[in-house]
Amino acid sequence: MEKGFSLIELFKLGGPFMWVLLAFSVATIAIVIERCIYLAWHNCKVAPVRDKVIKFLHEGKKAEAEKYLASFNHKQTVASILLALLQNAKYGESRMERAAEAEAQERLRRMENGFNYLTALSSLAPLTGFLGTVSGMIGAFQSIAQATDVNAQLVAGGIYEALITTVFGLIIAIVALIAYNLLIQKIDRFAAEATKAINDLVPELIDMEKADIAVEAGYDKKTYTA
Repeated sequence: MEKGFSLIELFKLGGPFMWVLLAFSVATIAIVIERCIYLAWHNCKVAPVRDKVIKFLHEGKKAEAEKYLASFNHKQTVASILLALLQNAKYGESRMERAAEAEAQERLRRMENGFNYLTALSSLAPLTGFLGTVSGMIGAFQSIAQATDVNAQLVAGGIYEALITTVFGLIIAIVALIAYNLLIQKIDRFAAEATKAINDLVPELIDMEKADIAVEAGYDKKTYTA
């Protein structure tokens, strides 16, 4: 039975392009681990915070809602988005929506930090693997051309050694793509929930601002809101 190759032996057989693929694999793993830690550290739950804020607004406690949101640290991602919404409510619907959207975009940008490198690595790794294979095939055919006695073992040996870089490049690309899709799915779910929370709070804030204006004008607040 033929003895298999260890990873170190395969690495050596793959040639100089394996060093590039090694750098790509280290970068891919580092980005994936860092993003997983970041998303796990930051609380991406929206519903509990949204429901608490709505409860404050129903009770007419807008200032308490702002204090509640401001009390969170940066781990609670949606708090700063809703806080921007509440703080700009007095400037009208368009202004508060733009403020909330700007804060949401900044939060999403931080959550997606490094994703562009991940997608680049998923494209560069297989291309580098193919380049290593082509380079290896050139060397294999050169050996065949220089050999006086060409046999099937010589041809097959050169070809499978050349294909090692392709295999490693495809593995890196698959890992990067799977990680990217799993992470972006979590972020997209947060973005959808944050958008829904904004849409839920905007009518509440508009009604509250109208009621406050009515009170300032001398009307009864309850009569106005009814």
